[in-house]
Amino acid sequence: MGNKKKKYYVVWDGHQPGIYQTWAECKTHTNGFPSAEFKSFKTLEEAETAFQERELINPQSRPDNDSYCVDAACSGNPGPLEYRGVNTATREEIFKQGPFENGTNNIGEFLAIVHALALFKNKGIQQPIYSDSIVAIGWINKKHCKTTIEQDESNQKLFELMTRAEYWLNINTYANKILKWHTHLWGEIPADFGRK
Repeated sequence: MGNKKKKYYVVWDGHQPGIYQTWAECKTHTNGFPSAEFKSFKTLEEAETAFQERELINPQSRPDNDSYCVDAACSGNPGPLEYRGVNTATREEIFKQGPFENGTNNIGEFLAIVHALALFKNKGIQQPIYSDSIVAIGWINKKHCKTTIEQDESNQKLFELMTRAEYWLNINTYANKILKWHTHLWGEIPADFGRK
């Protein structure tokens, strides 16, 4: 019983590409997907390398313009944080939030994705959402914002938003695909704040 080794499952092509820790999760994201492509690995490191290498070798040639993008900006880590969503093709800003004190870029990316999902579900928008944060996309898949930032008075509002976002993910389904923006191929994500 106790010698069953842990495996990590990489889904390259499926309902939601990413890295999963159980076969059940992997199956959920590949079942019924016409060209599903996935594989198991012994360590998380191997899985992450395989996932990223495949993205580099066989990337989408260009982003889908019929989509939306999200991004976050954080002055310092932690520091004042804001996030926004834009239409990929027109660069029109759909929403913008912040600044919130004592946050991180990954928290902002996570909140931006959930903000977009909730807004789009409400408006019946089903186009894909791009994020350039593999960490935030992983948190969305797990429905949990796994930050190491401590909660205090300065970032209480941010933690309330994170709790609400996790709750929303746990009680809602959504039709939008969440896709990784390939900055190395396509340049900065259109939602970028341009402060680098």
